[in-house]
Amino acid sequence: MRHLHTRTTRRRVVGALAAGLLCTTGLISPAFAAPKQDPVSPTLADGLALTPPMGFNNWNSTHCRAEFNEAMVKGIADIFVDKGLKDAGYQYVNLDDCWALPARDANGKLVPDPVRFPNGIKAVADYVHAKGLKLGIYTSAGTKTCNSAGFPGALGHEYSDAQQFADWGVDYLKYDNCNNQGVDAKVRYTTMRDALKATGRPIVYSICEWGENKPWEWASDVGHLWRTTGDISDSWGSMLSILKQNLPLAQYAGPGHWNDPDMLEVGNGGMTDTEYRSHFSMWSVMAAPLLIGSDLRKASAATFDILDNKEVIAIDQDPLGRQGTVVSSEGGRWVVAKEMKDGSRAVALFNESGSAQRIATTAGAVGLPAADAYTLRDLWQHKSYNTAGTISATVPAHGTVLVRVSVDDRWAMNPPAVELGLDGSPLVEAGKTAALTSTVTDLGRTPAQRVSVTLSGPEGWTVRATSPTTAGQVTTGRSLRTSWQVTAPGGTATGSYDLTLKASYRSPTGVRAESVLPLKASVVVAPPSGVSSLGDLPWLSTTNGWGPVERNTSNGESAAGDGHPITLGGVVYAKGLGVHAESAVEYYTGKACETVTAEVGVDDEKGAKGTVVFEVWADGTKVASTGVLTNAMPAQPITADVTGAQVVRLVVTDGGDGIDSDHADWANAQLSC
Repeated sequence: MRHLHTRTTRRRVVGALAAGLLCTTGLISPAFAAPKQDPVSPTLADGLALTPPMGFNNWNSTHCRAEFNEAMVKGIADIFVDKGLKDAGYQYVNLDDCWALPARDANGKLVPDPVRFPNGIKAVADYVHAKGLKLGIYTSAGTKTCNSAGFPGALGHEYSDAQQFADWGVDYLKYDNCNNQGVDAKVRYTTMRDALKATGRPIVYSICEWGENKPWEWASDVGHLWRTTGDISDSWGSMLSILKQNLPLAQYAGPGHWNDPDMLEVGNGGMTDTEYRSHFSMWSVMAAPLLIGSDLRKASAATFDILDNKEVIAIDQDPLGRQGTVVSSEGGRWVVAKEMKDGSRAVALFNESGSAQRIATTAGAVGLPAADAYTLRDLWQHKSYNTAGTISATVPAHGTVLVRVSVDDRWAMNPPAVELGLDGSPLVEAGKTAALTSTVTDLGRTPAQRVSVTLSGPEGWTVRATSPTTAGQVTTGRSLRTSWQVTAPGGTATGSYDLTLKASYRSPTGVRAESVLPLKASVVVAPPSGVSSLGDLPWLSTTNGWGPVERNTSNGESAAGDGHPITLGGVVYAKGLGVHAESAVEYYTGKACETVTAEVGVDDEKGAKGTVVFEVWADGTKVASTGVLTNAMPAQPITADVTGAQVVRLVVTDGGDGIDSDHADWANAQLSC
């Protein structure tokens, strides 16, 4: 399901082909005719994929472009070895669509594209195997694959295609869902299971039917992993939507049968490194397959640092095979805990929101037994601390703190964990002084000694402490609180600027420790008096499911400016915002505004597709919501009282069914101040 832009487009192709072919006499019976053989046991207790598969798939970085070829695939295998990814656990080098010619040969066999793969697939498999790695391949459980070029699918050719794959030395099959002729998914995917089994070759079987038929409920004896969602894209909104769909399915995952929230986008450029660390952290806590989707030939050092974090990978690959479960999620402050085979817990403190938030839980809440103290290992800092039981951090916007917490008799060898925080609004008007208060709180069982704290800002800014920045000792649960005055010079351009809060201290045994909290300050301007169109005002931040948020046009899903006139129920609006769920647009209102109004709905350009919910939030409180809207509904009015709010946030969620064609319009959106 990777090859037309959205699931909607793919389904349209599926439907059109099905209309012409479903009535063909005898299509279904021959499609599943199997060679005579002994019955295949309906179970996958075959010892494969006992931990989530790790590897690479080319699609997210190359799609069907000419650069996807034999040289690239061999180059990825070389990088796996040279860069230590093989040693970190990455094993599969997987080909996606476009590896074959559009037509089978006279014998009905698949033909590798001689331009892309001049030596055939077996030669590539041999090369990959010689590196100690494994090769994966792709086809669809339909008459054709998902790409518009019309490459052959395996429907009706399951046993022949499976045998070709086995003869080539393929170790992994991704089996997509396009052009499926309306044939029952369980039948199609079970037939390929049996065909793979009949080859006698161990082949990991990845079911890619997009979660449409709830494969988690029936596929544990069919495939080793199954997609739970539509395709991921390289955006925060897409990743977030898929994360939320996959998290509730924890009970269905385990050794040999995994929920698959799609491939990794780490390194493709559409998110920040902070967001990519969250992506990698949450996929690991969810025991998801870790299939690299970026072109490693061009990857940055930061990308390799994320992908090669062996402590995080160990969470994903834990042999107990538990998927993490949600402990809490209020206000976008997610706590997700994963039970580990050694009795420890991996705990992700994940901040969905666009500003730093304190996220907290306890050892007891994540399932650990009572103890005097615990060892807390920060898996991104690669440092160990002791905690009296609180697991807490101020987590930057879109960030994740990932820790492993255990009952450990040696906890006292580690310095106490400290939590850094910053109270007060990090919104600064140029030339005016903002008051902030930092906190350094001891979470450990032992005291933090010789504590000192600093706050630094951009060059030219004034950052001045107005209360003590040091303390001889901070004991369990106590804090060093320091007041600060922060001033951005007059004329500073609006935008986001870095602040860094840093604390240094010593443990009772003299071990030096340091904690750093990167933060953002936003230079803002007060909104104008009167009524303004939100499509014309500067925003603080945006996130979007596909493409950028658009001003005064609909969302075009790709580049800025590719939208169309905002149209709801046949009415065209000159002003507003065009977004795609999951979306959030934040505005600074400086406690000077009263109301937000808009006409909202799913843009006409998506036909009958799209389900969304519109929400207005004022300083973290939801003050208006539409409920689920569909394209069949006319524009709905929404009015929100935002009196006294410093920040107003316009949110569009996916209505609970994934971000499929969710082109949402805030038509004629206005702010009254």
